[in-house]
Amino acid sequence: MSAPHSSPTPTPAPSSYKDAPTRSVSVRGVGFVYRQLGPEGDGVPLILLHHLTAVLDNWDPRIVDGLATRRQVIAFDNRGVGASGGRTPDTIEAMARDTVLFIRALGFEQVDLLGLSMGGFIAQVVAAEEPQLVRRVVLAGTGPAGGPGIDKVTALTLRDILKGFLTRTDPKRYLFFTGTKHGRREAHAFLERLKERTSNRDRAISLTSFRAQLKAIHRWGLQPPADLSRIHQPVLVANGESDRMVPSENTLDLAARLPRSELIPLYPDAGHGGIFQFHDEFVTRALAFLEAQPDA
Repeated sequence: MSAPHSSPTPTPAPSSYKDAPTRSVSVRGVGFVYRQLGPEGDGVPLILLHHLTAVLDNWDPRIVDGLATRRQVIAFDNRGVGASGGRTPDTIEAMARDTVLFIRALGFEQVDLLGLSMGGFIAQVVAAEEPQLVRRVVLAGTGPAGGPGIDKVTALTLRDILKGFLTRTDPKRYLFFTGTKHGRREAHAFLERLKERTSNRDRAISLTSFRAQLKAIHRWGLQPPADLSRIHQPVLVANGESDRMVPSENTLDLAARLPRSELIPLYPDAGHGGIFQFHDEFVTRALAFLEAQPDA
């Protein structure tokens, strides 16, 4: 596996995601921004694929820092998102093609994927279409094409964005966490962690890109049921037990239909942001899965 060739490794290397420099690589003439953390070398890098509206600053630093203790981790903004150039596609399949182009632009021959929500849709397509490129996959808060309730994401998201505006609250508090006392406390802690990076923050997603992502998710939800038998890589599946955005039954469906899946028991009193709420437990399980020896 060749190392990324887009820009030199900073010296000294950052010790946490909040300090990781924002880099850029040309993808067929379009600049894609990314941040990189963790040990570089011959190991397989882990590419992070994010959720609806998310930019680089929306990854929980506890997740990235935890994974980067033993893995090279790369988060990026796909086409048209945040500070990346170009126009955001309105299909998951086109986003997946751009993801592959980004990985190739960094010079990698094989990667692992961690896909959250919409990023999990993208990860499924990449794994199915590029079996030699993808070694292992972690899917969190996501579901298969045609999964129940996925086509309702647009209405739910817009409703909770309005609720957040009226209450002067980040809508992720409603979209990602339960309304219990414990859920509200975890939401506050997560949102505070997202503020830890104080300089060189990413650009917020544009309204045009947001609309394109909503259209892509809606189309994914209306597609015929996915043929998950095409995904032959080992897959780890995780979610909260009360996911409102991508109903948790989709997580159970993925685990049942993927040929080589492992299911983390659904996190209790947790929603779409279950891996953020249970970040320590998730990182431990994800690292064990990613470092497992190949099947004999």
